[in-house]
Amino acid sequence: MTYEATGRLLLTPVDKQAPARVRRLRELGLGELSEPALDAFADRLARVLDAPYAMVNFIGEEQQFFAGLHTPQPAPPRDRAAEPGTGVVGRHMARERGYCPHVVVRGRALALEDVGDFPRFAGNPVVDELGIRSYLGAPLLDRSGLALGTVCVADVRPRPWGHQGLDTIKSMAAELTGRILRREDEGNADAPL
Repeated sequence: MTYEATGRLLLTPVDKQAPARVRRLRELGLGELSEPALDAFADRLARVLDAPYAMVNFIGEEQQFFAGLHTPQPAPPRDRAAEPGTGVVGRHMARERGYCPHVVVRGRALALEDVGDFPRFAGNPVVDELGIRSYLGAPLLDRSGLALGTVCVADVRPRPWGHQGLDTIKSMAAELTGRILRREDEGNADAPL
């Protein structure tokens, strides 16, 4: 575990690859605008895994951007930030909120059946503000192995995601990564995903 000099547990991991990720996302034309195709992907992810929240999340140095978003409320406009304490998810969220920053630093999937079982994750602000109790996410890895972001789902109740859930989230992450890389190969960063 990582601790501050004061001995307090750091809840958000140190992300040494953030500058490289930001550069790569810019090259790919991702991470700053939402896309209808990514909202549709998040809707499908929520349906497949039967979860109230699903995201396609690109993570920068200071914040997360939900380029694809499915929530119980209507999806917010593409420039709307999260509103702490309101229970509303916006398109932007600080890095220290949520679990996706852990996935990009780890470079592999993360399943939290009950976030309350893990002190590092139970204290995250999304637990109190949104009622998040379980999380399942997988990284979007480019050809070099750099994690560009994540696809994830979250629920307001504990969930036994199991091997099937992990296999599904990894498969969907690979599918979306393939679409991103095909778009890059075609040389059209503005083409829909």
